[in-house]
Amino acid sequence: MNQPLAAPAVKTSLQEVSDSLLSKYAALIYEVTGIRISPQKKALLSNRLRRRLRATGIADFEAYYKHLKSIDVRHDEWDHFLQEITTHETYLFRDESNWTWFQNEFLPGIAAEAEAGQRQRSLRIWSAACSTGDEAYTAASCIVAKLPGYQRWNVKILGTDIGVGAVAHAKNAEFGARAMRLTPADIQQKCFEKKAGELWKPKAPLTQLVEFQQHNLLAPLRHPPFDLVFLKNVLIYFDNDSKRVVIDNIRKMLRPGGLLVAGAAEGVADLLKDFQRIQPWLFQMQ
Repeated sequence: MNQPLAAPAVKTSLQEVSDSLLSKYAALIYEVTGIRISPQKKALLSNRLRRRLRATGIADFEAYYKHLKSIDVRHDEWDHFLQEITTHETYLFRDESNWTWFQNEFLPGIAAEAEAGQRQRSLRIWSAACSTGDEAYTAASCIVAKLPGYQRWNVKILGTDIGVGAVAHAKNAEFGARAMRLTPADIQQKCFEKKAGELWKPKAPLTQLVEFQQHNLLAPLRHPPFDLVFLKNVLIYFDNDSKRVVIDNIRKMLRPGGLLVAGAAEGVADLLKDFQRIQPWLFQMQ
């Protein structure tokens, strides 16, 4: 395990990253993640970098850039850095239309197919770029609450994220009141347990359905194919070349007839010509 960097009290510059250094950071970030940092993000990147300067005790932006270049991308500091530049708000039952469809159409549909002998009682879901696991646990709670006889199904929900810290958070599975605010009361009662303060933890039936691992969407995933993939609120950070790589990797992980749920602003419709568009955010593999 990489040892964390020492954090002596070093006074860092309050200036923004220079244009030339911003270009270097942008190229480095793009090389590792496929995320494109535009010049308009200079102030944002400067603010995020200052946090790492304070945490590590590294004196300035240039020195921190040289440090990132000198260490392996598996080093803890790379994980901290990526968490700073990719973190976005997430919560359970985000995008109500997605979960209304999942509960009222998708789950009853596969249940009917199983009853008719048209499919096995098996369901594999991938929550790509899962952040702290909210999406994966939303899917698990819907299955436990709404899929009749789910115990007789072989269900596996995989959550992946580029950040090791995010994956650790997801495995710990604690959600605050803000993350739980849209969770229906009946699902809260059935699937979650209120802990000290405002924290909620998923009950055992949910945790038995989910697993998490670190994964970069630019790299192939080594798993059996999935029935359903959630890919939301991540490709907005990617340029078209990187989006193509990610979509190709997703395509390889979907079984024929499998479904992709994409964020409304992802801009991937043109890359999914071999999919049937069912909703603006829902695509089916042909």
